[in-house]
Amino acid sequence: MTNLTLVIGNKNYSSWSLRPWLAMKQAKLDFEEVLIPLYVSGFHEKILHYSPAGKVPILIADGLTIWESLSICEYLAERFPEAQLWPTDLTARAIARCVSAEMHAGFANLRNHMGMNVRAQKPGQGRAPGVQEDIDRILALWTDCRQRFGQGGEFLFGQFSIADAMFAPVALRFLTYGVQVDANASAYIEALLALPTLQEWLEASRVEPYTIAQYEV
Repeated sequence: MTNLTLVIGNKNYSSWSLRPWLAMKQAKLDFEEVLIPLYVSGFHEKILHYSPAGKVPILIADGLTIWESLSICEYLAERFPEAQLWPTDLTARAIARCVSAEMHAGFANLRNHMGMNVRAQKPGQGRAPGVQEDIDRILALWTDCRQRFGQGGEFLFGQFSIADAMFAPVALRFLTYGVQVDANASAYIEALLALPTLQEWLEASRVEPYTIAQYEV
């Protein structure tokens, strides 16, 4: 049995922490959660105790340290194939990896100007140059995945996959900032919100006693 520890940041703000956490919860894996409040005295030193990269999330698996969200998810998919965290179809799996990697590496304008803040309501804010282009591309990806591969369920590739874990924080951003979406995207967001695992994260985020001032502006 693999001993798993996931080190994460604040649930209200840490979108990168949410991604592997949600994948692990959906895979029904047992793991210890270590939450390090960000931007408080000594937080960086606490993270460095687990990884020299100095960032969360971090997965510790039987002494192996994995310090990057998508790499954590890839490790989980390989270590626990029965969880089917990637689509089983070769073509669908290739596209799922593409859209996950694009989310991981791209959409800087959206991330910079519409930071994840679950507790906040900021309709109309964050509309800096380039943000709408990011939104349009994300919605196009969602539509394409759902039309080509989503017939077997409510998620991008039918059943829940790593791709959905990667985009779950985006769905939460759209809610916080009041982003208008079409009916297909709205149904997809509702499917994510209906996950008991995501609701568990949201409930915990709402009662966190931590606030990061720079993310409240």
